[in-house]
Amino acid sequence: MNEDLRRERDSASFNPELLTHILDGGAERTQRRKEIEALVLNDPDFQHEDLNFLSRSQRYEEAIRKSALMVVKLRKYGIADPDEICWFKRCVHHGRAEPLDLHLGMFLPTLLTQATLEQQDRFFMPAWNLEIIGSYAQTEMGHGTHLRGLETTATYDPATQEFILNSPTVTSIKWWPGGLGKTSNHAIVLAQLYTQGQCKGLHAFIVPIRQLGTHEPLPGITVGDIGPKFGYDEMDNGYLKMDNFRIPRENMLMKYAKIEPDGTYVKPVSDKLTYGTMVFIRSIIVGDSARSLSKACTIAIRYSSVRHQSELKPGDPEPQILDYQTQQYKLFPLLATAYAFHFVGAYIKMTYHRITGDINEGDLSELPELHALTAGLKAFTSWIANAGIEECRMACGGHGYSRCSGLPDIYVTFTPCCTYEGENTVMMLQTARFLIKSYTQVCSGQLVSGMVSYLNDLSGQHIQPQQVAARPTAVHINDPASLVEAYKLRASRFVEVAAKNLQAELNRRKSQEDAWNRTSVDLVRASEAHCHYVVVKLFTTQLSEINDAAVHAVMNNLCLLYALYGISKHTGDFLQAGILTDAQVTQVYQRVKELLAAIRPNAVALVDAFDFHDNCLASVLGRYDGNIYENMFEWAKKSPLNKTEVHEAFHKHLKPKQAKL
Repeated sequence: MNEDLRRERDSASFNPELLTHILDGGAERTQRRKEIEALVLNDPDFQHEDLNFLSRSQRYEEAIRKSALMVVKLRKYGIADPDEICWFKRCVHHGRAEPLDLHLGMFLPTLLTQATLEQQDRFFMPAWNLEIIGSYAQTEMGHGTHLRGLETTATYDPATQEFILNSPTVTSIKWWPGGLGKTSNHAIVLAQLYTQGQCKGLHAFIVPIRQLGTHEPLPGITVGDIGPKFGYDEMDNGYLKMDNFRIPRENMLMKYAKIEPDGTYVKPVSDKLTYGTMVFIRSIIVGDSARSLSKACTIAIRYSSVRHQSELKPGDPEPQILDYQTQQYKLFPLLATAYAFHFVGAYIKMTYHRITGDINEGDLSELPELHALTAGLKAFTSWIANAGIEECRMACGGHGYSRCSGLPDIYVTFTPCCTYEGENTVMMLQTARFLIKSYTQVCSGQLVSGMVSYLNDLSGQHIQPQQVAARPTAVHINDPASLVEAYKLRASRFVEVAAKNLQAELNRRKSQEDAWNRTSVDLVRASEAHCHYVVVKLFTTQLSEINDAAVHAVMNNLCLLYALYGISKHTGDFLQAGILTDAQVTQVYQRVKELLAAIRPNAVALVDAFDFHDNCLASVLGRYDGNIYENMFEWAKKSPLNKTEVHEAFHKHLKPKQAKL
């Protein structure tokens, strides 16, 4: 064990294992997660050489090998719980994207939530056994987030009781679905449904695309890989073009919307039910934001404890770079954010399952808020985590640029989250629609519930920034609950401003669409403020559930840092709204620096509590034992360029030039 890391761990004021239990949802779940991970880590079948030194084709093949093996092992061990499958899968692939991601994460869940019982009987078990391997084909070359703009058509032919699927334009070619390029033999295709001469909007269809057994594309199907991307080397993102391709009527997912044999359309109780898979994935992305940022913080903080650089005082030994306040200012707010997002992810997951349970019972009352909450928080968390991962990489200096750090891989794997399942700005505008609708309801005398219930108090909100501690509405910068109120006020003000600006544009006789576009910057700000409030609120709520005094103390500091750092980055908002005074803003800046010093002795223990095994972290810089430099040297020796002392390129291209000298 590196002596710096040993000293850091010995000086921690709390037991990291207790915090791990909180993150996992209990000691029993921590134990079970470790048991699942051990099944993978101790299995020689899952061992492999460093993927960084493989070609894209080799990485894809290795990922397929492990994915197929993973399904076999899951059945062997009787692992069927979704969380346990996720732990197993994450350990197998080290958190990287892999070719069966959409099969396991979208194809199977869509069958469970949108297929009839008869359709589940036909498709689910073959899919679970990998006889059917599915992808989820939504995005097209010319359209992504704007689902109503998708051009793929599914025209019902009552004479044969079949749907005819077509990609009528080049922009309608399905583009980007993971696993589509080489792996899948089926796809759930989203297409515009035409029946009896009318378009009924977007619906989902189960489409076979390759022949079972030979895996050759079926007649009328053009399918392939879209080529190298920014990352995702193991994933065969693909394209799909369909030319008058026929599927049976029974292949339309008909749990909600239906087509009768004669072509009569039976509409669903809500159009939004068709988008259930996207809502599910958005809820998952919030948890992924927390996990990816947690990994990056673990690497950067451990490395910053081991790395010694420059001098604080002339002649003194080089200090750990984690002792520099500027390094703490880069990393500790991100550490606090990772914890905040973890609790938000747990809340979203619980809320998703609760509301979808209600939907299955016929209660759709909370569906609009679920859409708004998952859309906004997906955008909010992924934007911040994405920037935070890059900040962690830069905080590791030059070594952070090496793939051996693990940080480039975390970044390129996570950054697509800002785009897929809804481009983030568009997601924020979707949340804004819900906020404006809720504000309008409040103005008409109705009460709203859920996370927007603060709008009910809009007319009576007059927090006084101030001075007198006894005043019940004063903001106290050392009280997380008081800071929640400050963020609540900021959110309500931004919603009100956006709503009034939207109305002003409408009053200028702008169309609804033009008014919305001319107010969209305000609307996005309102959504961001709303999401920021939700995160602060959920982090603060979690504090009351922590019983251990030492853990509570360190988490209270993290919660305060998250809230106060956010204020320091948006001081204009809080000053302009009269929520804080100039003097309080000065106190906020000072308190942030004090909290950096308070968190410093526990920084390594706080990342240890995330409990990432070295194999899953896949980082030389973030090793638990801190033995970085010798392992970095050993890693570099494995480069294929080092297989020979002299590369053949020298003899081919350089030596002839030198011979002429």
